[in-house]
Amino acid sequence: MASRKIRTMGDEILRKVAKPVTEMNLRNKMLIKDMFETMYKAEGVGLAAPQVGVLKRIFVMDCSADKSRAMALINPEILETEGEQTGDEGCLSVPGKHATVTRPMKVTVRALNEQMEEFTMTVEGLEARCVLHENDHLDGILYPDKAEGPLIDNEAEEE
Repeated sequence: MASRKIRTMGDEILRKVAKPVTEMNLRNKMLIKDMFETMYKAEGVGLAAPQVGVLKRIFVMDCSADKSRAMALINPEILETEGEQTGDEGCLSVPGKHATVTRPMKVTVRALNEQMEEFTMTVEGLEARCVLHENDHLDGILYPDKAEGPLIDNEAEEE
């Protein structure tokens, strides 16, 4: 496994629409392993392939405190959303900043796992926010596009 460079806002690849994955090959397996390593090293809870410069419809996530819910979602499709939550959101591609974003509280998503088997899951709260945030990356959307106010420097709040 290898940690990859995370692309940051201003990099044009982050604004492109990712392409569907048609097969699980060694290259895609290595990409997913590298994405997990990169996400954990950067202390994030999600990471989409475009964030490491690859235009494939893949994202990884793990919102658990003990790193026990690692999931890869390939070709995700949002089936249903419900409710509403408003809160701070940040992104590994927008380092040192956060903003207020309103998203659905609950989301049902259909995707393929690493064995290219279809699954459907419903998640709430932080996991729902993560699924929607990472799925946006696959369509070239960044959270500042949905922010309800200005981006805030993380350091400004620590003082």
